[in-house]
Amino acid sequence: MGLIERLLGRRGGPSTGDGTPDPRDGDAGRDRDGGRDGATSGPHGPWRDAGGGLARPRGVALFVDGPNVFREEFDVDLADLRAAAEADGDLVTARLYLDEHATPGLIQAAEANGFQVVTTSGDVDVKLAVDVASFAAERRAATVAVASRDTDFKPALEVANEYGLRTLAIAPGSYGRSDALRRSADEAVTLGE
Repeated sequence: MGLIERLLGRRGGPSTGDGTPDPRDGDAGRDRDGGRDGATSGPHGPWRDAGGGLARPRGVALFVDGPNVFREEFDVDLADLRAAAEADGDLVTARLYLDEHATPGLIQAAEANGFQVVTTSGDVDVKLAVDVASFAAERRAATVAVASRDTDFKPALEVANEYGLRTLAIAPGSYGRSDALRRSADEAVTLGE
């Protein structure tokens, strides 16, 4: 069973009914490990260096759980979030996940601070966790940083660790921070401490 299926609790993918992959599926012909024709690669093709070997991932991918980080009891600054993640290296992405109730001011401020804003209708947890797992499986960063106080992201950090990525848990403050999330990460940072 693949990584995404594990996270979503599904088995298999689209098929024609006889067990062969449906050619209309973008993963048709893909090996179980995600590669094509026996080659190990991410879904967007192999990550190769100039010598043809598998490239080492670089940089930090920052994923921010907006509804859990931007709350009245925390005084979180977008620049502080970036700085906490950048202590581990250059950012390859900075994504802020928000629900449909996010204010236009927060969205504009995030975009002005270099964040890609991902808005979901409802709970942001599933989208953020799937994106973390995708980055880990594709080895698109050396470090995955999750800013939240939600224990629900513990499995996503564990998956990133399984893929050999370094993990960082960023808590918005000491009040209500998730000790389970902190323990599952290679490093934990609490803003304001």
